[in-house]
Amino acid sequence: MKQLTFLMLILLVFNSCKKQDHGWLMKESNTFSITSSDTKDSIILKAAHVIPTKNQYNALKNEFIAFIHFGPNTFTRMEWGNGMEDPKIFALKNLDTDQWCKAMKAAQMKMVIITVKHHDGFVLWQSRYTKHGIMSSPYKNGKGDILKDLATSCKKYGLKLGVYLSPADLFQIENPEGLYGNLSKYTERTIPRQVAGRPFENKTTFTFNVDDYNEYFLNQLFELLTEYGPIDEVWFDGAHPKRKGGQKYNYLAWKALITKLAPNAVVFGKQDIRWCGNESGATRDTEWNVIPYQDNPHEMNSFADITGEDIGSREKLYKAKYLHYQQAETNTSIREGWFYRDDDKQKVRSADDVFDIYERSVGGNSTFLLNIPPNRDGKFSPEDVKVLEEVGQRIKETYHTNLFHNASSEKANVLDDDITSFELLDESDNEIIITTKEPITTNRIVIQEAISTQGERVEEHALDVWMDNDWKEVAKATNIGYKRILRFPEITANKFRVRVLKSRYKPAISNITAHYYKTRPPQLSIARNKDGLLNIEPIQHDFGWKPHGENAAKNLNLGYEIRYTLNGDTPTKDSELLVDSILVNSVEVKAVAMQKGELGSVASRVFGIIKKDWKLIETDSDDKKSKGEFAFDENPNTFWQSTPEKQSHYLSVDLGKEYELMGFSYTPQKKHADGMIEKGIIKVSENGKDWKILESFKFGNLINDPAARKFYFKKNVQTRYIRIESKTIAGGHPSAAIEELDFFE
Repeated sequence: MKQLTFLMLILLVFNSCKKQDHGWLMKESNTFSITSSDTKDSIILKAAHVIPTKNQYNALKNEFIAFIHFGPNTFTRMEWGNGMEDPKIFALKNLDTDQWCKAMKAAQMKMVIITVKHHDGFVLWQSRYTKHGIMSSPYKNGKGDILKDLATSCKKYGLKLGVYLSPADLFQIENPEGLYGNLSKYTERTIPRQVAGRPFENKTTFTFNVDDYNEYFLNQLFELLTEYGPIDEVWFDGAHPKRKGGQKYNYLAWKALITKLAPNAVVFGKQDIRWCGNESGATRDTEWNVIPYQDNPHEMNSFADITGEDIGSREKLYKAKYLHYQQAETNTSIREGWFYRDDDKQKVRSADDVFDIYERSVGGNSTFLLNIPPNRDGKFSPEDVKVLEEVGQRIKETYHTNLFHNASSEKANVLDDDITSFELLDESDNEIIITTKEPITTNRIVIQEAISTQGERVEEHALDVWMDNDWKEVAKATNIGYKRILRFPEITANKFRVRVLKSRYKPAISNITAHYYKTRPPQLSIARNKDGLLNIEPIQHDFGWKPHGENAAKNLNLGYEIRYTLNGDTPTKDSELLVDSILVNSVEVKAVAMQKGELGSVASRVFGIIKKDWKLIETDSDDKKSKGEFAFDENPNTFWQSTPEKQSHYLSVDLGKEYELMGFSYTPQKKHADGMIEKGIIKVSENGKDWKILESFKFGNLINDPAARKFYFKKNVQTRYIRIESKTIAGGHPSAAIEELDFFE
């Protein structure tokens, strides 16, 4: 009887296990090969079982990390050096890596990657294998070690550490005794090469068949990975300012060394992490990390940049020979450029811009890598620190409080704050309903898939809320992956539904959390196109380096409305609501954003006559890239500029028909100080050929304040043909320039 009971128990357990669905049709893997027998369906099933390695997953959990570019370029104010800079140029007197780490910690960053050698070949640590570096600089009489100081500060502030070692090396190219491309033979070399008086504590050795430069590179990697504590990321750039001698990199040897000496590290630019495809902070709407390859990524020596918009769709996967997990890093700089130049001319991103990139990148299945270049005093500049602190405060206020913390759901694993547990969905059960005890006000929902065990599967999903006794869709997106942040106008409800609309296999949802971002009525920008149609939207932060095309204030503050007036009155909450574009001609527009009844600051702009029918008659001269038509195209990014040969410059316009004009507006270009018309003459004509003087004008302080200037005539003039002619250019510059001309009826 006991034996029968035991057998029945085993049978019950077996049947229970048999019925339990773990969401796998095959064993998961970091990489799958595609065979000739694979169908489109089997390829997609394989893609649904591709998972990150443990190191890749830990790197994804870093979410927001820092980049440091520091070196001779900081002092020469160059983005790329030439490799022949005298190390004494690195005239650093002070260094405060604690200040760096304190600011990064305040920003909620988890790791910092420092450029220990950029393309110029100058090294920031006490290397045994070169004298082109900090050891030959005046800093601490050649005894300084920036990497060592940073490693100590990282340990103090609980930050992980990574290193960027540039494969390109202009010093080793330009130096007569340089090793890069010196045509040396490939022979068996022992790594590290021993240097008298500088023994290694780590006694590990490697033998590789390499040339001189690869040996040099491996020796430096050995130093970095054994003498500065744990290294969590090794960063390789694909940039090459110059090549020589057909030099090849033996990455497979580098990888073997990294794997042994830094077992927890991921490698950027190779099999673990890929470049997002731009340096601007732009993100894809759909960022798949299951990537199609033609060769096995674990055996590849070099990896091409992946820059396309569609990189992991089904159609892309069908053409693959291998499917591989390779996540993206979205990298950009807080300043205009990778290296620090100055505090007054090098613009800094706004907190809005950085926070928007954070939400788009971290909330779009990638990692956000933000460069903060130290200044010549060895610190982060105050404006940079202020932005980092503000962004960190927003991250804490928004995402450190989960509004679903007391919520309930039949699929409770999505609420347990455990990213390893999950709820498995399928075609017949494709939704998760979450109910809170009391209504909550939210404008951010975060969804995560159980990618460490199940892979990326969701291809399309939507968020609904229960309002007025019905479900209302408030957000919709494509894939999820590690994390998707859904942003939507503020709503108050106590019942929420996530629906999976399309997937590659059974979706495994691990976490769903709700959050609230404190929105603000954004400042507005008022513009008009050449046809006279009005455009009012949140103002774009002035940051001219590698534009990403996103309007951060608009992205962050969803749910605002715009009230406006056309009669000069200050708009109120009862003023006209802007719904569609309207035609505006010779009028002052005032507008204000309103959010939750709160009014923002009032923006205003005076527009002249519509420019649709304007034609350029002639200019005295045109710069090749700055044609006369740009002076009245309603585009703030273009301008007319004359050549400098003549003393007086002019631009003549046919307004298309006769108007009674009362004045004009001159907007100087803002790209540089050359061309701002300080004094000039307005002329009119009856035929567009014979000109007579109407009035002289004068504008002051244009270089310091290049804003639009208005000038009203002593009496109105009836004309179709009009000319602006320069007499004096601000600062004594030789050419004239106009960003925009307006004439008022």
